[in-house]
Amino acid sequence: MMKKVLVTGISGYVGLHTAAELLKKGYSVRGSVRNLSKTAQLTKAIQNEVEPNGNLEFCELNLLNNDGWKEAMQGCDYVLHIASPYVTTEPKDENELIKPAIEGTQRALRFAKKAGVKRVVLTSSLVAMFEDANKSINITEDTWTNTNAKNMTAYVKSKTLAEKSAWDFIKEQKGENRLELVVINPGGIWGPTLSNKIAGESMNIVKDMITGKMPMLAKAAMNMSDVRDVALIHVKALENEKANGRRFVVASEKPYSFKEMAKILKSNGNKKVSTLEGPNSLLKFMSRFNSDLKAMKPFIGNTYHADVSQTMEVFDWKPISFEKSILDTAACVKQLMNNN
Repeated sequence: MMKKVLVTGISGYVGLHTAAELLKKGYSVRGSVRNLSKTAQLTKAIQNEVEPNGNLEFCELNLLNNDGWKEAMQGCDYVLHIASPYVTTEPKDENELIKPAIEGTQRALRFAKKAGVKRVVLTSSLVAMFEDANKSINITEDTWTNTNAKNMTAYVKSKTLAEKSAWDFIKEQKGENRLELVVINPGGIWGPTLSNKIAGESMNIVKDMITGKMPMLAKAAMNMSDVRDVALIHVKALENEKANGRRFVVASEKPYSFKEMAKILKSNGNKKVSTLEGPNSLLKFMSRFNSDLKAMKPFIGNTYHADVSQTMEVFDWKPISFEKSILDTAACVKQLMNNN
């Protein structure tokens, strides 16, 4: 019998790719959206990759209230909790991000457990593993970001606290039939979108680079992820026995900087791309006035190196090359710019 997976946040960059991957692998998908009016265009986006053949349905959920969660879980074997509040600019009140991130995660786990779901796969982030985001470090599945460090941003805090709250929930379970948890921690995510619009931070960065609107780059490097890899490992994590109770970095084997990214774009015919790195002190000063830079402030001048060997071994997987990710992102951005 076909297994059913609830995918929260199906309309997002990662959500759409993950839904398509699930359908390709023979799962039935129920996707949550904040508003059911979008479902026709979401179905169309997924059809560009795979024909759902009646195995795709939608439900309406909100991270901040209980309405519909019980019904959404009914008949589901697994849950992929991908939905999370995301803003590129730093909000005036950090709780705009932190509250829905934690409450949404707790709801997904609580209702999954009540419904007898076997396993939840949670989308976290490499930024939850940075120890002190202000320093260059080596990251493993045991490292956690210190949310009290200086320059801590609301987004980093929200991802870290939401993931910690998930592990606390799993630890505090009592009785039989315990819910299983696997956490996926991607780095910066690149790659083509399945939707027909330029959405998300990474696509906008590439757009600004290739149109010459980014004259100066931040000095920062981390392991980078391809959205297709992130989707694939979410699906592989559903039934892999060795994955239960663990966190997995899904990213390139080495860190890449924005300068390396700019060089890839420039050497492949994107003449307007600047490869100039801004001085750390200037960028940190500018972050006081620029909300995009403010969110980047802890990372400026640092290199974060994450170990992906465990992920490669457990899932028998090799990351898509960073060059391919970036060039595919640029090709997708150009196509969407021409279409709109």
